[in-house]
Amino acid sequence: MKRDVKLLKKLSKVIRGLNYSRYLHHFGPKKYQLKHHLFALILMEAYQLSLRRVEKLLLMLEIKVPTYSALCKRRKKIPTAIWMGLMRITAGLQHETVAIDATGFSRTNPSHHYLRRIYRAGYFKGYAKLSMIYDVKHHKVITLHTRIKPSHDIMDAKLLLGSCCQVSCLLADKAYDAEWLHEYCFERRIKTIIPKKKSTKKGFYRRKQSINYSDEKYHQRSNIESGFSAIKRKYGGSVSGKSLRAVNSELSCKALAHNLNLFN
Repeated sequence: MKRDVKLLKKLSKVIRGLNYSRYLHHFGPKKYQLKHHLFALILMEAYQLSLRRVEKLLLMLEIKVPTYSALCKRRKKIPTAIWMGLMRITAGLQHETVAIDATGFSRTNPSHHYLRRIYRAGYFKGYAKLSMIYDVKHHKVITLHTRIKPSHDIMDAKLLLGSCCQVSCLLADKAYDAEWLHEYCFERRIKTIIPKKKSTKKGFYRRKQSINYSDEKYHQRSNIESGFSAIKRKYGGSVSGKSLRAVNSELSCKALAHNLNLFN
């Protein structure tokens, strides 16, 4: 009970920093504020509950909560700008060294016991792809982007870097070794620590950025892998949403729950 109330106070503090209205709609009954929706959705991901169970739990604790159907509809309508704003506040504005990478979340969560019984051990139904920029020093998620179709990791790099406030150094694996990315970072005074591909061609900006390369610095990139592991172990490695907006809301809630645990 105390931890849940503390989380609600933290969330209220973060929402005030967004300078956003209390309610998500201009019309209709002003019964539940934005913080009530966000608190229930983040709690659902933090404790891996269903929409019905999180409603029952909060009602038992006498905490104001919308119905499960309202939560289901609202998570698809919350703008991405709100999720990104909350993440920016909880992660901070200035970041010295960050890492970029991508991982996958299962779109289903079947029981392995029954998969073995029906001889479907290789059952696979696609995955949701999460690309993320991670602060390797403070271990916080800075920004993320979600896709529900397979794509190359580097496709989301420019979008993610554009949504960051101030970054000094970018760590990435060989998948992000592209001349245009080195040029994009060089123009914004961002150092890139990216190992070269074996079949890479020489490039002006790649050669400029290679001066900053250091194996000791590059090995800090593994912190983002630890971040992926922490999020999946604590908040689950699967998503239940069907649409892109629902999946994005779930993954954003997982990342926010991770940041709020480290937020003062």
